[in-house]
Amino acid sequence: MVQDARRRWLLLAVVGAGLLLITLDNSILYAALPTLVDDLGASSSQSLWIINAYPVVMAGLLLGSGTLGDRIGHRRMFLIGLVVFGVASLAAAFSPTADTLIAARAFLAVGAAAMMPATLALIRVTFHDERERNVAIAVWGSLALVGGALGPIIGGLLLNSFWWGSVFLVNVPVVVAALIATLVLAPPNDADPTKRWDLVSSLLALVALVGLVIAIKETAKPDPAPVPIVIALLAAVVGGWAFARRQHRLPYPLLDFAIFRNRAFLAGVLSAGFSLFALAGIQLITTQRFQLVEGYTPLGAGLLVAAVALGALPLAMVGGAILHKVGLLPLIAGGLALGTVGSALVLLNFDSSTGLLITGLLVTGAGLGAAMSVASSAIMGNVPASRAGMASSVEEVSYEFGSLIAVALLGSLLTGVYAATVDLPAGVPDSARDSLDKALTLAGNDNPSLVTAASTAFDGAYFTVMVVVTAVMAVGTIVTGLLLRRHGPGSALSAPVHH
Repeated sequence: MVQDARRRWLLLAVVGAGLLLITLDNSILYAALPTLVDDLGASSSQSLWIINAYPVVMAGLLLGSGTLGDRIGHRRMFLIGLVVFGVASLAAAFSPTADTLIAARAFLAVGAAAMMPATLALIRVTFHDERERNVAIAVWGSLALVGGALGPIIGGLLLNSFWWGSVFLVNVPVVVAALIATLVLAPPNDADPTKRWDLVSSLLALVALVGLVIAIKETAKPDPAPVPIVIALLAAVVGGWAFARRQHRLPYPLLDFAIFRNRAFLAGVLSAGFSLFALAGIQLITTQRFQLVEGYTPLGAGLLVAAVALGALPLAMVGGAILHKVGLLPLIAGGLALGTVGSALVLLNFDSSTGLLITGLLVTGAGLGAAMSVASSAIMGNVPASRAGMASSVEEVSYEFGSLIAVALLGSLLTGVYAATVDLPAGVPDSARDSLDKALTLAGNDNPSLVTAASTAFDGAYFTVMVVVTAVMAVGTIVTGLLLRRHGPGSALSAPVHH
């Protein structure tokens, strides 16, 4: 009995390591991006795709990968995902060009999409005691948060001693150890050939997401080209319409849209998306700003944005424990409201007071930690057991989608506002408008006026983006507050599921 218990918790550590790898790779490049862009000579558009290729492919494949895991077995799915992730990490580490790295990041996402639903499914089939399983799922959720926070720090640490490829190479020994441990510890493979997996649906979802991201990126440019925007929007609309139409026709759809009629479920999904939008957006732009404008090292910038996670962890850990007393409303809508206040503090103090900036990051984290701590409970507690796998896939997609839209929208907006507002000194090539990285390279050590002009424009762009982040969190507060108005203190977690 003791041996079985030890085996269960060791397996949790193994699948936790897999989840940590997946979430680390979402944020590990934030601190490394300026170095990587410089070494590979990447354009501003390529730099955004280096970040975005990973979440866009993962979000497109996640809905289908959970069903595929049901069909071929979650143990096998996890092992396949680990192998793909390891090979893709090697390819990314030694990429000679920006385009090769983008392709490697997309391949990395295939491995991550295979692993992620399997991590939760293996917990579900290994932990039979409900109380133990709740603890294991809480640890799983906290690791997702820790991974996102550790990414910029680990990226900064590695760049202090090694070249940028080390941020991918670090995955390989973890993958090898996890492979061996899974073969030893995981329960027998639980394949169910009667389950249907629909590749076409996954590809249609991917087309819709890629089209949406391209449309956002092109629209945010200082001189947007209408033709690519129209084509991308057309792909997004047609892909989304074809996906929805196919789900209605399939006897076993990847996504049953009826589950969104449940207000608490919908609030949980939106909470996950809004939280990751804010978290990813703040980490991405803040690590860049403090390296390029303030001269922080990648490690220093990574440690700075870790304040968000430091603020989030306490409430992320206790949110589930107090949910039955306080209800969903104070934790989700209240958490997003607190995050809005923290974001406003960052917005008002990023260039004047480091103390107030860090306070703002801590408060933002506390709010997001509260909201994220019970998003899983709101989602999983408001679907029938027959829809549990689908619900967990929807949850994972909402996290990835929030991160994806943050990078696509906020990264493009940051670049677009900088390019539109920078006042270049006479004689400076117009290519200095492309990005602050480019302007600093052109300035070298003998053009301080260009450095000042570019840094001022970038700070203006940072301010604009933080206004958007704050406004989005405020909208999230209002929307989830309306959805959860009957889920205050003392209310039940679940609400009737309408079909």
